Amino acid sequence: MVAAAVKLHDGGPVFFRHERVGLRGRHFRVLKFRSMTPGANRQVDKVRQDTGTTESVFFKAADDPRITPIGRFIRRTSLDELPQLLNVLGGQMSIVGPRPLVPGEGASIESFVERRILVKPGITGLWQVSGRSDLSPDQRIRMDFYYVENWSLAADLVLIGKTVGTVLSGKGAV
Repeated sequence: MVAAAVKLHDGGPVFFRHERVGLRGRHFRVLKFRSMTPGANRQVDKVRQDTGTTESVFFKAADDPRITPIGRFIRRTSLDELPQLLNVLGGQMSIVGPRPLVPGEGASIESFVERRILVKPGITGLWQVSGRSDLSPDQRIRMDFYYVENWSLAADLVLIGKTVGTVLSGKGAV
């Protein structure tokens, strides 16, 4: 149903594929349902400037004009992330872990990328259940460090449980 809604809205591609950095620094293509206008990744610099977020380590703007009406819904409900289950099956991602970084993202933060690539990136993680996009970049960085340094299966199971509540509430979704 999500694929049909995305396709019917503007006729563009159903999926968005984007290069990310995974375990041990290996690059892979993350798969998501497309939530933005076709070609949106070529407009990121202009949107960063227009929204005044040129200095942020992680770019995500709530008022991003590239997000389609269907995209707003699938982002709020996290349905856009479901195709990443194929990345999990392909071994590039895990269900739980730090979100995969865009190449170069976080490079200005000492030891950030080097520590993050010690674990597989995940569909959900600590900062996703602790405020999502409402968190500051510093809070996200601290939570990613904490996750990498304190990983346990029990903690992952707790995070999976909390993810359900977070997604259902929609709080902090952009």
